[in-house]
Amino acid sequence: MAAAGNWAFPNALQPSPQDSGFDLDAALDAVVLLRAEIPEDAFTAGILGTERAGNGVVIGEDGLVLTIGYLITEAESIWLTTNRGTVVQGHALAYDQASGFGLVMPLGRLNVRPLARGSARAAAPGSPVIVVGQGGREHALKANIVAKREFAGYWEYVLDEALFTAPAHPQWGGAALLGEDGRLLGIGSLLVQEAVDGKAVDGNMFVPIDLLAPILEAMLATGRPARPPRAWLGVYATEMDGHVVIGGLAPGGPAERAGAQLGDLVLEAGGEKVTSLAALFRRVWSLGPAGTDIPLTLSRRGASSAIRIHSADRNDFLKKPRLH
Repeated sequence: MAAAGNWAFPNALQPSPQDSGFDLDAALDAVVLLRAEIPEDAFTAGILGTERAGNGVVIGEDGLVLTIGYLITEAESIWLTTNRGTVVQGHALAYDQASGFGLVMPLGRLNVRPLARGSARAAAPGSPVIVVGQGGREHALKANIVAKREFAGYWEYVLDEALFTAPAHPQWGGAALLGEDGRLLGIGSLLVQEAVDGKAVDGNMFVPIDLLAPILEAMLATGRPARPPRAWLGVYATEMDGHVVIGGLAPGGPAERAGAQLGDLVLEAGGEKVTSLAALFRRVWSLGPAGTDIPLTLSRRGASSAIRIHSADRNDFLKKPRLH
């Protein structure tokens, strides 16, 4: 994602205090810049890089920061910067693989008023919103929700209902999505293309804030939600012409060890036909938690074969954060 810098949205695209029914500047100040450094030998270094920059949102009186988890996965150091120039080191407190949320605890005072959480349930397509990256009003963008629908990611990730907005904000990772009342509706995850009035336009995908409340207490207490870890195969898959295709394999992951190969078509999982990423991943998760053997039927160069993948907990492959 794009990092903060000397740029600004045109004035016409920025929200104004006069048009806001809440303290706009205080809400914008709740969004902080997040920079993370990851060891070169980290499991995710090759995919996500060793230097990551994005945003976080202060949601707790103690300075607790909510962000998108890929920014802090395996981080050995995290730095948080406020709009007023305060720089504080942070600790990667928790990461939920299912929602994608990550939590960072600052190791000093940010002196920022936390942003109140709202609910994405009532935010319908067409609703005006504000997408906020760190940097104040110049990095805040007036936008609209253009869709609410399922999202499936190639990294074994599914949201039942994600939020999609347009136009696109270049600082999407960990960005705050604000409703008309100034409350937090979601956390930015991706840059996507959306169909608006029959045209493809760049937009952003947000994880709804509603997914946080059921898991927050356990994440604060133990670093992860109070549910069994999902079965993880270690595949990077894509949809192509009604088929699910393995486009990548996590090195040393369960699927690679079981003999899966790049280009394999996944025909069935657990005896059920699968034709989409969401269907594949949901079927895998329905068979049991991490450690469950997952039977797959693959097609390779026109010949089908059956394999059993001994699934794993993805978290076991990741470096754990250290409290400095």
